Amino acid sequence: MSFTAQDVKMLREKTGAGMMDCKKALEETNGDVEKAVDYLREKGIAKAAKKATRIAAEGIVDSYIHMGGKVGVLLEVNCETDFVARGDQFKELVHDIALQIAAANPLYLAKEDVPADVVEHEKEILRAQALAEGKPEKIIDKMVEGRIKTYYDENCLLCQKFVKDPSKTVEEMVVSATATIGEKISVRRFVRYEMGEGLQKKTENLADAVAEQVNKMKN
Repeated sequence: MSFTAQDVKMLREKTGAGMMDCKKALEETNGDVEKAVDYLREKGIAKAAKKATRIAAEGIVDSYIHMGGKVGVLLEVNCETDFVARGDQFKELVHDIALQIAAANPLYLAKEDVPADVVEHEKEILRAQALAEGKPEKIIDKMVEGRIKTYYDENCLLCQKFVKDPSKTVEEMVVSATATIGEKISVRRFVRYEMGEGLQKKTENLADAVAEQVNKMKN
């Protein structure tokens, strides 16, 4: 059974779930809106969506050190109450996300955080690749849009496949936890450190600067 944009809108109004979640639910249920509602509830998406507008000002900052001190992560995840923040389930979720950051090395939190100039630069590269592959001009833009999604999936934390369960994204894991715990949960920010990262470039820059100074002295 097919479905229309009106069906997607109706489902969104009923559940509060996002547009893409509603579309996927209708695809999974052959366009049956009522079954799609049940699908979203079973997945915890509908319940979590209703909490999306709440304020999450509590939470914890977690740290994770990996590989004998070679990689370190600091991560802030928010919830609505201190009671939940002190709970084992919430702490386990936060730690799992810290593990994700250490393992998958995301550059951004969400796709909305990727600077516009970075996105445009990636699109230019992808467009050039498609042309080099001999793809027809008329389909290149559509190909680039598809491939830029892959860029988001690889470099944005919430879009990444969860390392412990690749059948879910990190965002889906957070949505599921929101439904289970009963409070809005949001990943606010993170930083990842890797031992020696950037030192080679700095050393090269220093060497260039020294060489330049020596040349000046010779002259």
